[in-house]
Amino acid sequence: MTIDIKKAQDVYKDAGESVIFTTLMLNHNDQSTEKETIAEFADMSNSIINSMRIRDPEAQAHIAWGFGSSAWDYLFPDAPKPKELETFKAIKGPKYTAVSTPGDIFIHVRANKMAVCYEIMDQFMEILRPITRVEDETHGFRYIEGRAIIGFIDGTENPAGIESMDYTLIDDNQDPEFVNGSYAFAQKYTHNMAAWKNLNTEDQEKAIGRHKFSDRELDDDEKLPNAHNVASKDEEGGTEHKIVRMNVPFSDPAKNITGTYFIGYSKEFAITNRMLTNMFTKSDRLLDFSTPVTGNLFFIPSKITLGKIAEGEY
Repeated sequence: MTIDIKKAQDVYKDAGESVIFTTLMLNHNDQSTEKETIAEFADMSNSIINSMRIRDPEAQAHIAWGFGSSAWDYLFPDAPKPKELETFKAIKGPKYTAVSTPGDIFIHVRANKMAVCYEIMDQFMEILRPITRVEDETHGFRYIEGRAIIGFIDGTENPAGIESMDYTLIDDNQDPEFVNGSYAFAQKYTHNMAAWKNLNTEDQEKAIGRHKFSDRELDDDEKLPNAHNVASKDEEGGTEHKIVRMNVPFSDPAKNITGTYFIGYSKEFAITNRMLTNMFTKSDRLLDFSTPVTGNLFFIPSKITLGKIAEGEY
């Protein structure tokens, strides 16, 4: 079976105007009932999504959902397991730590209208609420000009359009049982916006490695040695490896809580993990202003795998 975007969930670049990220924990009370409910959800979720797209096609709804390692082991103990699905191990750098936090079920909903995100999640949770509790729910938005909340253009290095599936979808050579699936790494950051805004534009540009207005990359001698676009690269084997990122701003302005929800989709979690390791071991300058408060790895099944779950084959 070759990779086919039609058989995959929405793991390509489409950040949306409005976003809901939800991480759930299974109750772990009754495995049989919880597995039956997940099978129902695997069957019904696509119908809910298709119905919403018919009801409001202009909203351009895109959805991906999947499982953490412990949830897969609990729900499908006798089934094959995606090769790289594991509990994310915290990465401790000299100054900062990429924390590891719990997560059984992950749902990423984005659309051009928050009302559509709400309607989809409301219907999803009608099915899932009896067997889960909420670990985290984050509502994000598209910032001005699609920039990150810190003011820089985001996702410059992302693979574009149909090319993105070459970086996000598992192929036969990697894991034949799970072709067209993907790995999602979710990491929520809060920012010290006052400290960041206190930097002048030139120092912000040195920290990121790009010009703020035009997004052109700085010359190497203009960047800090631990500039974000240096520290976050994966150049294993002399080749730069890429993932699809959909970083989303979130904020409760009155509470002075502002951050970025990082979501990275890849066909190999090893690539994302090397990027994270580089960031934290090199003390990425952006981490002086950004604190990770979650960190979870999930597997996003293909529509074929979801069909098997719905039919009880796993």
